[in-house]
Amino acid sequence: MAIREILEVPDPRLKTVSEPVTEFDDELKLLVDDMFETMYAAHGIGLAAIQVGVPKRVLVIDLQRPDETAEPEDCGDGECGHKHYPVINEKLVFINPEILAPADEMAAYQEGCLSVPDIYADVERPATCRVRYQDLDGNSHEEDIEGMLATCLQHEMDHLEGILFIDHLSKLKRKMALKKLEKLRRAA
Repeated sequence: MAIREILEVPDPRLKTVSEPVTEFDDELKLLVDDMFETMYAAHGIGLAAIQVGVPKRVLVIDLQRPDETAEPEDCGDGECGHKHYPVINEKLVFINPEILAPADEMAAYQEGCLSVPDIYADVERPATCRVRYQDLDGNSHEEDIEGMLATCLQHEMDHLEGILFIDHLSKLKRKMALKKLEKLRRAA
């Protein structure tokens, strides 16, 4: 496994429409392992293959929820003094995903993106959706998803079409977000 470079705007590869996966082999499994390692290292909850320069219809998600059945642990920084529950990783892999039935009801969440670092904005998306996808072995699945998972999946699926979350913003808000990102980069 390896941590790969995450492409950031304005890299033109982020506008690439990704190709379907046809080979479910060790190379695909290595890509997925690398994507999880890269996502965790960047403290993300979702990553599309195109974000690491691979134009394939592959995405990974892990909403990482606290395990409230376990004993809380010290946070480890030695300063806050709080106890925290250990995290449960829920590694989800979606290959060749497609939305079959988006809900009419919409939900807004504040989104961010590893390819647009330190920029956040409210984006409205269908609150629930029925999705079809394949797993690492090529098996097909269909399920209804909701809440944060539905938002994250739709966000990552946009990447497969060359769409960034800032593309959902008004022209003015998108321009402001990109100016802020430019200013943050200059300051770094």
